[in-house]
Amino acid sequence: MRILKNALAIVIATIWISISEVVRNEYLVKSYWTKHYQGLGLSFPSASINGVVWGVWSLLFAVIIYIISRKFSLLNTIIIACLSGFVIMWVVIGNLGVLPFWMLGYAVPLSILEAFIASLIINKMQVV
Repeated sequence: MRILKNALAIVIATIWISISEVVRNEYLVKSYWTKHYQGLGLSFPSASINGVVWGVWSLLFAVIIYIISRKFSLLNTIIIACLSGFVIMWVVIGNLGVLPFWMLGYAVPLSILEAFIASLIINKMQVV
């Protein structure tokens, strides 16, 4: 029963993360991403496989949050999750030259909110 309840917490957190990512990247900033990529002479990756990969990323992020939450407080879980899930990604895509740094003004608060709610879901639902 404990395993099922913890798995359910991960699944619900994954769903939340996926919804958050779709709303942010498809509805709030996709036009900015598309213009930015066009300016780089690239096409913004929006094929179906990209959505599948984001779904896998969401699941992996939820699992990471679950693992972290077993050892740390809610606040520490949120901080570590943001660092491991988002900051590292921003460093990588910044290094690749495809991150519009001004977009971090939107991304940072939305990422903190995403990690907070996912951590809260797991924190409230998990059985230790």
